[in-house]
Amino acid sequence: MRTTVAIVNSPGQDFTFEEVELEGPRADEVLVRIVATGLCHTDVTMKGMLPAEMFPNVFGHEGAGVVEAVGPDVTGIEVGDHVVLSFRSCRACPSCEAGLVGYCDSSLMINYMGMRMDGSTTYTRDGSPVFGSFFGQSSFSRHAIAYADNCVVVDPDLDLTLAAPYGCGFQTGAGTVLNLLQPDPADSLVVFGVGAVGLAAIAAAASEGVGTIVAVDLMASRLEAAARFGAIGVNPSELGEVSVVDKVKELTGGGATYGIDTTAVPAVVKQAQQSLGRRGTLVALGLGSEEYTLDAIDLLQNGKRVMGSIEGESDPQEMVPRLLAMRAAGTFDMDGLIATYPFEKINDAVADLHDGKVVKAVLTW
Repeated sequence: MRTTVAIVNSPGQDFTFEEVELEGPRADEVLVRIVATGLCHTDVTMKGMLPAEMFPNVFGHEGAGVVEAVGPDVTGIEVGDHVVLSFRSCRACPSCEAGLVGYCDSSLMINYMGMRMDGSTTYTRDGSPVFGSFFGQSSFSRHAIAYADNCVVVDPDLDLTLAAPYGCGFQTGAGTVLNLLQPDPADSLVVFGVGAVGLAAIAAAASEGVGTIVAVDLMASRLEAAARFGAIGVNPSELGEVSVVDKVKELTGGGATYGIDTTAVPAVVKQAQQSLGRRGTLVALGLGSEEYTLDAIDLLQNGKRVMGSIEGESDPQEMVPRLLAMRAAGTFDMDGLIATYPFEKINDAVADLHDGKVVKAVLTW
């Protein structure tokens, strides 16, 4: 079938709109008509990081839509179902069987390499392959091929525009708090970089009653958003001679129990580590820099831990419904952070996200 995609033809280029051929669903695949897709920093980063031989490429990994066709081997999903799309996992390797689906043995191939396991692509243009299958969906498209493992069936009355970001950004931030750190009211949390992922972490921490939450960012608008969840805002550019590390330690009574970095800026990651209290844990979630420099003396003498996390240790089939239930209960209210754009304005949305004019852009057809 013919469908319209927001395509990137070479590394770092803007998105342009073209019609391409989308192969119909194979036995294990699901055809989804996309209603809305969240714009994630990962989409923008990856289109500038991948090698030239992996273009043209269709990105997008926070899709939400309506199922239009289902392969004969797919169970639990029917035509007409409303679905939120997330990352893929094989559900059969040791990691998946242990519940750690983000660490699936096949994750690299089925989420990032732009093709199916057999090397074929779901999209073609004039008979030539177009890379896609990004997070098993490539949902910067009017239609996308997905799979039972990354399709989460949701209530048909749910506004899919508001649900789309739960497939990655909101899940990653909230999951890091709820699944990995599991803080209690006596703990403190500092989040460096309060975009969509950081704010989701703050909202989740607030839902758990964490006593002190600190948000560090250079953008006043984001600190204002964090304040709505009860976080204390710190803008490093306004501290004068006081270091951000000292300020966080002051606010948390000697250092935070937990820290999250979403910036991937090496100097900021180091500050986040130094802002922890003794035996504190920092989770690095940002994508960008290939290396971080840590304060080794601080790390060793204070028993600190610095680690990464994939999607907040979440299983989308469990985490997306959990967060949507929290949203319905009023304990995870992210709706006010979402700004919608028609899909043809995708490059404007990228610019506004970069400039801090919006927290979470969602593109709609």
